[in-house]
Amino acid sequence: MANCLLLLGALDKTREPNRDGPINQGFKKTVAFLRFSQGRSTRTSFLILDAQSVKNTDTAENSGYDGGKKIKGIKRTLAVDNQGLPQGIHVTTGDVSDRDAASSLLMLHADQFDLVQRIMVDGGYTGDKFASLVGNSIGADVIIAKQSDLKHGHVTPQRWVIERSFGWLEKCRRLWKNCERKLHTSTMMITLAFLRFMLKRH
Repeated sequence: MANCLLLLGALDKTREPNRDGPINQGFKKTVAFLRFSQGRSTRTSFLILDAQSVKNTDTAENSGYDGGKKIKGIKRTLAVDNQGLPQGIHVTTGDVSDRDAASSLLMLHADQFDLVQRIMVDGGYTGDKFASLVGNSIGADVIIAKQSDLKHGHVTPQRWVIERSFGWLEKCRRLWKNCERKLHTSTMMITLAFLRFMLKRH
């Protein structure tokens, strides 16, 4: 299975990603099937959103410095449901702010987020501008995780879910750092890693 996924990834690496291509369609159908098998709607009404900055290797062409996390590389932004299943993936250079990266993700996937009513984020996404953009783009409300919990090192159950999703990616050695030359290739490798994990686990 892993070899098949790597082959599919190699086929898609040579061009910009096609959101209607076989890998993305298979990815979406797998997520929908897993949600349905758990007795839930195939599309979520609740998202948890966060970003992870990752160092580049020498092979990467796209890079930016995340001043807050002191990391030069790329930024992976994820939107997951309350089970940690990925609903949206977006990769930018590290210098893009968390809010701007999240805004781009939501606009790119707006057509599949039309049922989303609430989005949970941490304190890095505060501000009326981001809340307004979320409301205007997908009609959802923004929920900020309790600062008191974050300040004392406690992670709310919902926030822990997305931390676990990032942890799933780190089980793939290729994703410990960003080895890909292009941002769209990084996105594809994350998609393949999640797809492999979901097929293997379920």
